[in-house]
Amino acid sequence: MENFIVSARKYRPSSFQTVVGQQSITVTLKNAIKNAHLAHAYLFCGPRGVGKTSCARIFAKTINCSNVGSDFEACNECESCLSFNENRSYNIHELDAASNNSVDDIRTLIDQVRIPPQIGKYSVYIIDEVHMLSQQAFNAFLKTLEEPPAHAIFVLATTEKHKIIPTILSRCQIFDFSRIKVGDAVSHLKHIANTENINIDEEALNVIAQKADGAMRDALSIFDQIVSFSGKDISFENVIQNLNVLDYDYYFKMVDAFLQGKVTDVLILFNEIVEKGFDGHHFVAGLSSHIRDILVGKDAATLQLLEVSDSVKEKYTQQAKKCEVDFLYDALGILNECDIHYKSSQNQRLLIELTLIQLSQIIESKKKGASLKKNFRRLLKIRVEGRTSAPKVAGAKDKAPVHPHQEALKAVNKDAAKPQARISTSSSPNPASISIKAAMSRGITSKLTSSPRPEVKSKEPGASYTTNQNQTYTTEAVVEKLKEYTVVRKKSDRIRLAIVNCTAEIQDDKQLVVKVSNQIQADDIALVKNEMVNYLKRELQNSTIDFIIKITQTETKKRLYTDTDRFKYLCEKNPVLEQLKQKFSLDFE
Repeated sequence: MENFIVSARKYRPSSFQTVVGQQSITVTLKNAIKNAHLAHAYLFCGPRGVGKTSCARIFAKTINCSNVGSDFEACNECESCLSFNENRSYNIHELDAASNNSVDDIRTLIDQVRIPPQIGKYSVYIIDEVHMLSQQAFNAFLKTLEEPPAHAIFVLATTEKHKIIPTILSRCQIFDFSRIKVGDAVSHLKHIANTENINIDEEALNVIAQKADGAMRDALSIFDQIVSFSGKDISFENVIQNLNVLDYDYYFKMVDAFLQGKVTDVLILFNEIVEKGFDGHHFVAGLSSHIRDILVGKDAATLQLLEVSDSVKEKYTQQAKKCEVDFLYDALGILNECDIHYKSSQNQRLLIELTLIQLSQIIESKKKGASLKKNFRRLLKIRVEGRTSAPKVAGAKDKAPVHPHQEALKAVNKDAAKPQARISTSSSPNPASISIKAAMSRGITSKLTSSPRPEVKSKEPGASYTTNQNQTYTTEAVVEKLKEYTVVRKKSDRIRLAIVNCTAEIQDDKQLVVKVSNQIQADDIALVKNEMVNYLKRELQNSTIDFIIKITQTETKKRLYTDTDRFKYLCEKNPVLEQLKQKFSLDFE
């Protein structure tokens, strides 16, 4: 039986040209070899499975090659290249810092650095997962890393650059490896599938690349898993079934149901998804990504951000034409709220179903809101008076619009000048509709003519007031008018309370006395006394009204606030309580 080699090892890059998705780094390293500008220490950092260790090996192989080609790739024919390909080279040393992270391991490495290479020019030391070294190991490594022998080159690789101390970072040239793009991963997987005579759909390759999340090694491992499951002929359905990935069609159907407001279809689709074993939180995240992709697909400039196959991209473009931008914004906001509250929810399925119902009602809610706004604007156009405006005479000049309140005031003045005007009750063949304006003017006119007021010289606060009448008044009337005064004049709460809490009394000498309970209230009323007198004269129709302020002495009781005060008060009522407390050592608090 032939030994099987996984694709991640079988198709591991052996030259700079075969490295996937890291063109900027490979070009920089080749230029350094071309110009003989080799640093003594490099740091390769980036996510898992993007080619850090592979680039380090290729770099070590190329700088020791005795016959570097015109493209600055290793020749794979010299003794150094052959020994490297056969894993017997003594010029390249690899150390796993995850398991060799002590000071003794670094001291062993330092002793080994002194030995010059037997074949080639350089001894390359590749330290993988260098962030796992201990603090003491880092400190022991500093001097050698800064001033190594001329033949020694260090290549450090890590996935967590932030864990490396700054003194190490400052001694290295740092290369940040990027995640593998979906398009680059699909192209590489397609090349491997053609080499292995495997038939696979491009959409299936897209799913594998997206599932790998930017790691080429993960993509190759998933590819081997799918081949073991489906054989040489692989379809899109085989991939989503094996990887337990939700099909695109579910999301497209879901959005179509949202646009049509079909709540029933939405809930049935979600139930079908749950019965297939998909996690609810995963579904919410996938639907959010789908809405985001639709939003991206609405503009040709952002269409390139979609990392899907051309056929799926066309589906996104078609559905984007059906969706309004406001709908997509609202949908993303609702889904984001569901994502935030999912873990804290007691009934997570109900939370998702309520979210789907809200998404189904977005279009309908906007329609209802638009109709209500339209009706409101139409109502605003209705005139205040009951009859419609007269038709416009041809050739007549346009007049500036008159506010309804101005028309009412004009009608009041006109009717006031004619006190003998009466409402016509005669019937006519075409009776006019009732006019609110005319009714308002007649009502105001009748009110003005029915109860004439005495002549007022000035109504300003504090101004003197004269009248020719001396009507009698009572204390109850005075108190009532004082309360009205606080409301009409809109006085402060302090003055209002002083006036409301006061009492009035008419003494034998016909003198009006306003009684308050303290000096503060007396001072507050004294500030507005003249204005109050004028108001009482006008309202009670008596020009002789005047009052004096008097403070009444009321018995004040001491209030018991603390427990000690309450206990002393009870002891005054019953002295035995003090004896009881002392005898039994009681605490009243």
